[in-house]
Amino acid sequence: MRMRPTLSWTPDEDLPPGTTDLGPVADALGAGGVLVLSGAGISTESGIPDYRGQGGSLSRHTPMTYQDFTGSAQARRRYWARSHLGWRTFGRARPNAGHLAVASFARRGLLSGVITQNVDGLHQAAGSGGVVELHGSLARVVCLSCGTYSPRRELAQRLEEANAGFAPVAAGINPDGDADLTDEQVGDFRVVPCANCGGVLKPDVVFFGEAVPPARVEHCRGLVREAASLLVLGSSLTVMSGLRFVRQAAQAGTPVLIINRDPTRGDRHALTRIALPLGAALTSLADRLGIPADDQADPD
Repeated sequence: MRMRPTLSWTPDEDLPPGTTDLGPVADALGAGGVLVLSGAGISTESGIPDYRGQGGSLSRHTPMTYQDFTGSAQARRRYWARSHLGWRTFGRARPNAGHLAVASFARRGLLSGVITQNVDGLHQAAGSGGVVELHGSLARVVCLSCGTYSPRRELAQRLEEANAGFAPVAAGINPDGDADLTDEQVGDFRVVPCANCGGVLKPDVVFFGEAVPPARVEHCRGLVREAASLLVLGSSLTVMSGLRFVRQAAQAGTPVLIINRDPTRGDRHALTRIALPLGAALTSLADRLGIPADDQADPD
């Protein structure tokens, strides 16, 4: 079953207002058993824009859908040209203070797990272990014919060799690693096939219009059932893939806490929404919990 793409959401007028009081989140972390659900907003301070916040990429960019990618060779050419260019920048992104604070919470045993809607791998780069990548990872590629997985760096090298001199200037980079290029800039970019069988290659990510694998959803549902509280970081919860876990927690009486500067689709289910920048908010929480600054540092 494929999800209908949900690209926008209009807040209701009766949503509870945001606050700047981090007390409830500090209390939840102090008690332990917190399950983190993160979205694109946690990576904006690493130079990766979100979809829907101020200046979000949806204002200028419509993400590739699964149906377009699988149904059109030209769509795949456009996608891989844009993604190949975006990967050069995307792959150099480093964890920011928010990712590092989450990793420090995990090392202190305050978290029961981390689910991320992001495909950038920055939680893992910050030192968080056992992260569930709800929408997959741009660091992997899968063949739609034989199912072979391979590292993105190998594909990047093959694309470099097949498109020597390809270096257009992009208008911007999007949360899915897709660079903004015109059709003229894409030109006759050459897409390479699977090295194993010659089939179509796709990044190991869940495109808009594609379903999250059922086993992954059930694993996440299990994490929600076991959590003492659910902490949402930097997600508008517009798409059902993340919102369903907020609804599940609320229905079970598990406290939901949200840190996001703008209103979210899950606010009505939350105990509180803290409208603060994530990096500063999470660093402040770490300080409140007595976590030393050197335990919040980039492992590299």
